[in-house]
Amino acid sequence: MLYWQLSELGVHCDVVAPTLVPVKSGDRIKTDRRDALKLARSYRSGDLTPVWVPDAEHEALRDLVRAREAAKKDQLRARHRLQKLLLRRGLRPPEGIKAWTERYLTWMKTLQLEPAALAATLLDYIAEVDHAHERIERLERAIDQAIEAAPEAIRSVIEGLQSLRGVARISAATIVAELGQLSRFGRAKQLMGYAGVVSSEHSSGERIRRGAITKTGNAHLRRILVEAAWAYRHRPYLGGELRRRQKNASEKRGREAARLAPCARGVEEHMLEQSSQRPGGPRKKRTLGRALRQGFGPDPRDKSEAAPDGSRP
Repeated sequence: MLYWQLSELGVHCDVVAPTLVPVKSGDRIKTDRRDALKLARSYRSGDLTPVWVPDAEHEALRDLVRAREAAKKDQLRARHRLQKLLLRRGLRPPEGIKAWTERYLTWMKTLQLEPAALAATLLDYIAEVDHAHERIERLERAIDQAIEAAPEAIRSVIEGLQSLRGVARISAATIVAELGQLSRFGRAKQLMGYAGVVSSEHSSGERIRRGAITKTGNAHLRRILVEAAWAYRHRPYLGGELRRRQKNASEKRGREAARLAPCARGVEEHMLEQSSQRPGGPRKKRTLGRALRQGFGPDPRDKSEAAPDGSRP
């Protein structure tokens, strides 16, 4: 809020993350005066790294996708509470019923527990699970509406990210909301470092020692990237939406081929005309595909004699 107020007044303002401020390990005295002097010296020497401040559209979309992420965590906790209650009572679903399907929820709602206090607890846990499900659906509809109302620059990036396997609408919106402007990253290493998915390192001299990922930076972005990577491992499922996209792509390729067909016929006729002018009369007709695979052959205008091995000077 302060950044936007200063910007409206025409005052240049840089925002620095507290984790990027240099700290002396032996300094045990902290006051506002000391902090101000330390920040001023560090800023003058260039030791402070400014961070990107999202605009109003990115910030609103980021708050919305983070609200859905919080709702998913609440749903997971509510489901765990309900499952543990059933496990403590030795209640398991019948064979063939998978967890958290419609049949599973129907089975739980038909349970009759004694005493009445236990039945009331079960009903409350079931109501909490239903409420979490409705909350997530409401937030996902809001995300779809926010994407439709977003500027063209944001919508185009979200649509482009969905072409990657493992990245759907919610994942793409989360990535765009957390990253902001992708052009601020000059290389892929910078983006991976921002997400904290690069390997840690503790090397000295000739010894090189690398460990697990650093897990620094944006944790929300790292979570969605890891989820997308896990989904990328599996063979893609051709659902209705993906089938329609592939059908549209094939129709587009068909129209493109039909548009280029006259050009291909013209090239083939030109090749046949050149072959008829070669010494020895016309040669065997070659299709365009075979000509492209085998090459156009020697130039008929070349009057030089070929060497015994078939090469020309």
